[in-house]
Amino acid sequence: MRTLLLGATAMTLVFCLTAPANAQFSSLGINEATGATADPNSRMLLEADQADYNSKTGAVQASGNVQVYYDGNTLVAQHVKVDQKADRLSAEGGVRVTSPDGNVVQARSLEGDTKLENATLYGVRADTEQRTRIAAEEAQRTGGETTVFRKAVYTACPTCTDLRPNKAPTWQIKAKEIDHVKSEQMLYYKDATLEFWGVPLMWMPYLSQPDPTVKRKTGFLIPTIISGSGIGTGVRLPYFWALAPNYDVTATVVPLSKQGALLEAEGRYRSLSGDMSIYGSGIYQADPGAFSGTDGDRTFRGLIKSDGKYWINPEWSWGWDLGWSTDPTFTSDYQQPVSGTEIINQLFLNGLGDRNYFDFRGYAFRVLQQNQDMATIDPPAPFTPYGTYQQEKQPVVHPVMDYNGVFSDPVWGGEASWQSNITSLTRDMTDAFTVATNDDTDYVTRFRGVSGTYTRISGNFQWRRQFIDSYGQTITPFTYLDTSLYSLENVDGAVTQLANNSVAGRIMPAVGIEYRYPWLITSKFGNQVIEPIAQIIARPNETYIGKLPNEDSQSIVYDDTTLFEWDKFSGFDRIEGGTRANVGVQYTLQTPSYGALTAMLGQSYNIAGVNSFAVPDILDSTDDSGLQQNASDVVARVAFDTQLGLRLGSRFRFDADDFSMNRVEVAANATQGPLTTQLTYAFLGRQPGLGIDDDREEIHGAANLRLIDEWRTFGAVRYDILNKQVVGDGFGIGYDGESLSVSLALTEDRSGSSGLAVDRTAFLRIGLRTLGDLSYSSGLGQ
Repeated sequence: MRTLLLGATAMTLVFCLTAPANAQFSSLGINEATGATADPNSRMLLEADQADYNSKTGAVQASGNVQVYYDGNTLVAQHVKVDQKADRLSAEGGVRVTSPDGNVVQARSLEGDTKLENATLYGVRADTEQRTRIAAEEAQRTGGETTVFRKAVYTACPTCTDLRPNKAPTWQIKAKEIDHVKSEQMLYYKDATLEFWGVPLMWMPYLSQPDPTVKRKTGFLIPTIISGSGIGTGVRLPYFWALAPNYDVTATVVPLSKQGALLEAEGRYRSLSGDMSIYGSGIYQADPGAFSGTDGDRTFRGLIKSDGKYWINPEWSWGWDLGWSTDPTFTSDYQQPVSGTEIINQLFLNGLGDRNYFDFRGYAFRVLQQNQDMATIDPPAPFTPYGTYQQEKQPVVHPVMDYNGVFSDPVWGGEASWQSNITSLTRDMTDAFTVATNDDTDYVTRFRGVSGTYTRISGNFQWRRQFIDSYGQTITPFTYLDTSLYSLENVDGAVTQLANNSVAGRIMPAVGIEYRYPWLITSKFGNQVIEPIAQIIARPNETYIGKLPNEDSQSIVYDDTTLFEWDKFSGFDRIEGGTRANVGVQYTLQTPSYGALTAMLGQSYNIAGVNSFAVPDILDSTDDSGLQQNASDVVARVAFDTQLGLRLGSRFRFDADDFSMNRVEVAANATQGPLTTQLTYAFLGRQPGLGIDDDREEIHGAANLRLIDEWRTFGAVRYDILNKQVVGDGFGIGYDGESLSVSLALTEDRSGSSGLAVDRTAFLRIGLRTLGDLSYSSGLGQ
């Protein structure tokens, strides 16, 4: 044998070796293969300070900063031996193998074939792109398929040991053996112990999980605990089927100590044009009497719901959101994945263009609250006391359609736009409530909705044009025309306020002009802008006030954001009439060192015709809007941002006669170092028309304090100032680390008990990155 010395220790040697067509250096553990086939024409490149090459056998011995490159893989070591004839490769001294996907394996030494399909590593550590790590005394790979790590540790916090080498990571799994099966993309643990900060808390003879590269994998998911007074205690045991890349199913069994087994299933499907899901659950209750006095006192209870959205083309989409339950309290009793107090069933078609918008929807509502007998007074005839009957009062909307747009070309030199709406609905029972204005005989009945079928077709055409003169004055003339056609069928005969005719029409033309004159003042202190604004709108009186149903204009919010609205009603069922002037002034201050301040003050005046807000409709709530007087309440806004972590914002509505508060909202947010705080004050004057008989005044505070490292504590309190009681409060502590997040919170709620009882709840959530989340909540009684 003749040995050829290539170079000396003082120089770097570079030469190519013939490599097997399927040779690969892999990360030997997690995400071992990218699925790509090695290039059969690839050459193996070796660099070293010194190398001996046997030309007859093709064997190479290299030392000193050895680097071997092949097909995107890199092997780094102090000493490397390659015997191509014997198909053997060995490396020692700071061995480091990097694969094309970014995974890195480090070891004291490595021995195996040149393809590394069979190899043994000693003192090994495998780090992945997903920020996970396996460290072991020994790793053995067999057939390019299975890697066995012996006396191994797995953690999802590799930086923990890097930053704190003398401390245990936040959490880790120690095991006698960890097997990674490449084709299954699974990790199997034998004789495993789960440790937190080095303290063992759970031992498991066997454990398995998908490797960190897997996003979807068939198998059991993390179980969660469920408990309730009527259902007892149980645990959700979900099993996930990854049937295909674009659809999957989760089936769950929930054994419960009082009611038997609850079964749940959810399927998800995704395509290039959209996605959908369907969920169902049900149980044959072992003890229906646990829900005596409610609709839950039945043998079978269940829920089914589905949602989906599909794109017809880039502008048009359609979809659905549907749900049904056997009874209104099933979702809360069995902690179903439904939020809120109702299921909103809808089918929709939506179109969105550059200058227009179309939306077509049908609605039906499933109330998720138990019907109760809420009658407290005897209303006058023909009304009789009855309970809430919440489900019977819900309308079926068939349909509601909106089509809005802006003309692409100017009209008379200005911008023209339109709004159109069709609403049709049917209600089985009139939704009304009666209030007594004195202790004996004076009753007023307010109608949130009337039984029968109600259809309205509305159209609104708007035009405006803006002129700016050489002095900076902005003058905007505008006009609009609002039309509506109503049809009323099978209307509740007891509601005598409504118009007798089954068909009614309404038209409202309007013309107006708006004037703005911003003044800019520049100084060393900062830049100021003062902008007076005046607006006047002339139109006839509103017709059919109180004689038509009011479904979409029940909420009137009068503040700085709606002062200059042409029509301050929120929907189409009411339209503002009469001649009205809106005036105000805006102020802005921007300083280089002290932050920014914005403010606004304004008022609205009914100067001719009937004030629409002074004439109540069948809801009889307009008298509380702040617009019912010819000179409205005064509205204001002040906001201040220090740009140093403190922000203040406030809105006010003051009575025009004595400047007393009718509505106030003040909020402050501050961040200073590790402390974040929020304080909110709210005052709302009595609004009998909306069922608010007394003033409301509350203050709400919340804070979050970052403690040492990843620890934080948080809390909140809500205080009723007028009744001098805490409405609700809560506090907790949390840990937010790289691989672990934990939060524990305790809350108290007095909002539904008039201060006589307190509902206490504890929330616990534990999140282990790559393993899953575990959450649990439990009522602590009163």
